[in-house]
Amino acid sequence: MKNVAKRITIGVAIAGTAVLELGAACYVAGARINTTKSIPVGLYWTSSAPVEKGAYVLWCPPKAGVFDDAKERGYIGAGFCTGGYGYMMKRVLAAKSDSVTVTDDGVRVNGALLPLSEPIEADSVGRPLPRFQADHYMLSNSEVLLMSDVSGTSFDGRYFGPINLSQIKTVIRPVITW
Repeated sequence: MKNVAKRITIGVAIAGTAVLELGAACYVAGARINTTKSIPVGLYWTSSAPVEKGAYVLWCPPKAGVFDDAKERGYIGAGFCTGGYGYMMKRVLAAKSDSVTVTDDGVRVNGALLPLSEPIEADSVGRPLPRFQADHYMLSNSEVLLMSDVSGTSFDGRYFGPINLSQIKTVIRPVITW
């Protein structure tokens, strides 16, 4: 009986190590998994495609109070970005020369209301959320507005505003989403 348990333990250890090595190899090759509601849940692959409107991106938040609060409250995870923030995934919904307006009814890009963009005043436990104040803010060539177009409760540009292109690490392409 001892030998059987020992063989099972060794088998599980070998299988576990193989799964970890496979996961590491996929990560190094460019695989990224999204488990949040900011973009469709699923498997994505890094890409050298240019950052443009409609692209999904993997990015590091800049060191700022709004992101310190977001990390403390659990809206974003901890990680290896400046400030100890984790990578985030969003969609580029406005870019250079686009006009952005944030009002109570949502975010408008060049006058068009984005779906699911109405700012929420407080999080699920009643803490007030910040809001990017913008009335026809014109994005510069080095700025993008990152938003969710699949969730009305995502922590996105309606709360923290535009980010600099230098914060974007890579464009990601969906492989399998659900």
